[in-house]
Amino acid sequence: MHDDEELTVIKADASPESPLDEIEPVDAPSEEATPDPEAMLAQLWASEMSQRMRAARAFCDLQDERAIPFLIQLLSEVCPLVRVSAAYALGRNPSRDAVDPLIAQLNRDWNGYVRKGIVWALGNCSNRRSVNPLTHALTTDISAVRLWAASSLAQIAKLEYEDMVATVPPLIQTLRQDLVAAVRSNCAWTLGQLCRELPSNVVYATAIDALLEALVEDEDVGVQEDAKAALLRLGDPRGIQMIEELELEGLV
Repeated sequence: MHDDEELTVIKADASPESPLDEIEPVDAPSEEATPDPEAMLAQLWASEMSQRMRAARAFCDLQDERAIPFLIQLLSEVCPLVRVSAAYALGRNPSRDAVDPLIAQLNRDWNGYVRKGIVWALGNCSNRRSVNPLTHALTTDISAVRLWAASSLAQIAKLEYEDMVATVPPLIQTLRQDLVAAVRSNCAWTLGQLCRELPSNVVYATAIDALLEALVEDEDVGVQEDAKAALLRLGDPRGIQMIEELELEGLV
């Protein structure tokens, strides 16, 4: 298990939209014109580390499949700022070829920033090879990485029924036990997304039970709201009935 001290400056309650929102520019003005793709491609293998980092950052906005092989190589750079930029750039330029290198780097990288970017990139790659690594990250990594692993699983696990079945139990466990409310909220959201793809079977019913439990018993209002939203989107009869009863009692 990774040490929480590795990522003390990453906000555990970050929005589940994109970790790119937290990337600071290297040193350029915020209103700089869109970088030239050809120039940035050339800088991806420049001798200066700062140039490689700038180019990787550029491909967090630019999409060009020619950059993918070089971004994969940058995942193993010594400098973590280059690695994290490459991870985010691969999230913007998803490729099957990047999946295995991203997983390998997730398993060995000591830096929480990098692992956070990797789990987001794996979600965007939408490849089921990422399910097991993301599930492992959800249950063992630091809070900021767990946060993004939960969201990424929503994009990947729904691709195959057997992956959804395997992913629901750890999501439920994390929803019930994680100490960080934002992580629990993301688990509630992901369970709601996966339940939309599930038939009305025991796996679905177990997930609904967990969402109902979070709605009624979780001490965090944000988690309660996310569980409620998931149940409402699903239109589950048990969920709707419970929400109506709680509303009548003034509890939600």
